[in-house]
Amino acid sequence: MKINGGIRYVEKGITASLRAMHVQTELIGMTNENINGFDKIGYQRKEPVVSSLTEFIGVHGLSQTIDDKVGRIALSDNPLDIAIATKGYFQTQTPDGVKLTRDGRFKIDKEGNLLTLENHNVLANTGMPIKLPYVPEKLSDIKVSENGLVSVMNPENGKLEKAGYIGVVDSNGMLLMEPQIKQGYNEYSNVALQNEFIGMMPIIRNFEANRQIFMIQNQNLQKVISQLGSVS
Repeated sequence: MKINGGIRYVEKGITASLRAMHVQTELIGMTNENINGFDKIGYQRKEPVVSSLTEFIGVHGLSQTIDDKVGRIALSDNPLDIAIATKGYFQTQTPDGVKLTRDGRFKIDKEGNLLTLENHNVLANTGMPIKLPYVPEKLSDIKVSENGLVSVMNPENGKLEKAGYIGVVDSNGMLLMEPQIKQGYNEYSNVALQNEFIGMMPIIRNFEANRQIFMIQNQNLQKVISQLGSVS
């Protein structure tokens, strides 16, 4: 009974080490995802959340939250590149329903529909797709105000005509009254590389510590099994 109990104890130790390494591998993967998203327009950092039960249930105790801080805003030479200078999201109509994004790289088709790069309609604050009354010869004839009003120059009288307000909502889907739109800008990710690398260091150290413990436990278990075989 004592020998059997000892084997069960070591086996649990090996399981705990494997579980811990699995969790730390997932955490490293989350950090790598943020690092890979550093130069992506509209990317928002993923913040790992470790449950108090993770020690016992492994990766099932992990989850993620979105860091919704505004990212790095940089000037663009495309008038249909639009950034949101506050927290919020553009609404787009996709085959899977309405999706939220901070990627404001838009375009227009030959009918004057305002589209994403994936050809999804950009929605107005009314929930309807935005469509320009005219398709301008130059994209610079399209104006987007700070409050999201999209206008286009009428080629006949040289006056701006309204096409609608870009719908910017918060994470709960509520419209923002002051979206702080910036035309001719792109918003890059809100990832700080130095913070990601610094945060990864203790995770890697913990992984290596658990790996060493696993190797020691595995060697001890092999010794016990070998001794049991020689006794029998």
